[in-house]
Amino acid sequence: MVQPKLIIHGGFFSESNTDAATKLAKQESMKRIVSLAHAFLLKHSALDTVVYACELLENDPLFNAGTGSQIQSDGSVRMSASIMDGVTRKFSGVINIQDVKNPIRVAEQLMAYDDRVLGGEGATAFARNQGFEHFDVRIPQRIKEWEIKAASQGKGTVGCVALDAAGKLAAATSTGGKGFEMVGRISDSATVAGNFANAHVGISCTGVGEDIVSASLAAAIGIRVTDGMPLDQAYKRSFAELAAYDGFAGAIALTAGGEWYHLDSHPSMVYAFTDGIFLDIF
Repeated sequence: MVQPKLIIHGGFFSESNTDAATKLAKQESMKRIVSLAHAFLLKHSALDTVVYACELLENDPLFNAGTGSQIQSDGSVRMSASIMDGVTRKFSGVINIQDVKNPIRVAEQLMAYDDRVLGGEGATAFARNQGFEHFDVRIPQRIKEWEIKAASQGKGTVGCVALDAAGKLAAATSTGGKGFEMVGRISDSATVAGNFANAHVGISCTGVGEDIVSASLAAAIGIRVTDGMPLDQAYKRSFAELAAYDGFAGAIALTAGGEWYHLDSHPSMVYAFTDGIFLDIF
């Protein structure tokens, strides 16, 4: 039996105010969420756990996903989220979905369908048909930021990678966008550039979506590990490619052997890891 482990991220500290109180609040929230998610993992699969962890992160307005998502240029919120099962290699996701509390749960429902990635109105309509009620995720802080054009620079996402007792991996990622983007802009979070898992490794990314897509970051790391490259070297090679255009990204990962890793190109990504005994938070 494998020792269950998981790692989560909450975007970058620069996603909101970087004062000491906010930084501490994010760290405390990550500690709470990673502990709850690990307890859940002990009785559930990696796939179920990454969804559960992302849901907890989406529900916390400190993070840019679900409640607290960034507001786009037209005053609306459009979110993206995805899941990838390392066993079946199935990928499901929603892109630019609106007015739902937990996009990651909608992505979870899509796993059972042949058409597993939906965007825009289609994604929102699917959510309604599945019983997901209308929910306005805009919080006063985000509305104020939008009104005074003072939002952060859009480097936020949440994610989780889990390894369960059966040795199975899964990854999930959710984002509320970068703020003030053009209507129709697509992030990396519901693509394999930002969320990837197979039998060898799972990766979830955060940062500037366009930079992550240009590097195919999660998939690039994953393929290199699958081909036999050590995890740290796969990261260094992939982030070197990102550095060629000063790409802004962070990524967390777990391997089937229980090795975990994190790296960001610019300070500082919020993350937490636990195996039930050891806990690491930044």
